[in-house]
Amino acid sequence: MRTFTTLRQSLARPSPKVSSNFFSSFKSSRTFMTDSAPVVTRPNQTEGWKRFAITAGAVAGTIVVVQGFLNRETRDSLSPGERSYLHQTFMYTGGGLVATALGARSLFRSGAAFRIMSANPWVVLGVSLVGSIGSMMGVMMTPPENTVLKHACWLAFNGFQAATLSPLFFLSPAILSRAAIYTCGVVGSLSYVGATAKNDKYLYWGGPLLAGVTVVALSSLAPMVLPLGLRGLAVTESISLYGGLAVFSGFVLYDTQKILHHARLAEQGAMKADPVRESLSLELDMINIFIRLVQILAMQQNRKK
Repeated sequence: MRTFTTLRQSLARPSPKVSSNFFSSFKSSRTFMTDSAPVVTRPNQTEGWKRFAITAGAVAGTIVVVQGFLNRETRDSLSPGERSYLHQTFMYTGGGLVATALGARSLFRSGAAFRIMSANPWVVLGVSLVGSIGSMMGVMMTPPENTVLKHACWLAFNGFQAATLSPLFFLSPAILSRAAIYTCGVVGSLSYVGATAKNDKYLYWGGPLLAGVTVVALSSLAPMVLPLGLRGLAVTESISLYGGLAVFSGFVLYDTQKILHHARLAEQGAMKADPVRESLSLELDMINIFIRLVQILAMQQNRKK
């Protein structure tokens, strides 16, 4: 389900304001394309530092607020095994995101992103979904001892994510940069809360979060198969956008505590340590949060015109 909601966002259609024939063949139910005018003037150094300070303050404030609201009761410090397992998982998560970003940028520069967007959206969705799920299952089913095959499946998974996210580079770099910073702030603060909260406090959220991501996925699919009016489209768009942002933020808390739980089981010998497998969930959480923040920022930019 989390993979579907990620892939669903990559099927873009042109904004109603786009007048160029360049995007006339792109048809789908979601908007990622904008007709942003090129940046003619750049902010001076003082203005740039001011914006940086505001962004840094917002991220720091988010961490403080989330910590105070969700984490009133904290646990003891992490054991060396838990700390090492969490560190390895985040290393693979970061490496996967870097590989995805570099791959998406390379595909965009080579023109593959244009060909992806001009193809049949159902074909793109089907191929991307099968490829991502297949490579993900390869990572999950391959034993940790088989490092070559496991890392090959991991790279394939990130390659499919790069292909589906490459059309995002048609957007303004400023939007993508801001969304990336906000995503790091949100995920960083929530991961800290999950790591310092009492054991298994958020593991009970698995059922409600699964129900929530199902609703988000269905709301993303509804405009493609149902004859909804403008009001219905606005409702499903809001559910997919803001509801998805809340659901995947909750998944960050859940997945962080799941990683720590698995670390304790690995220390006891009840399961094998597998940080590569653990990283996939966090990576999908971050990608889904990033995509929705990109949409929100793009919508805000369009309203200012």
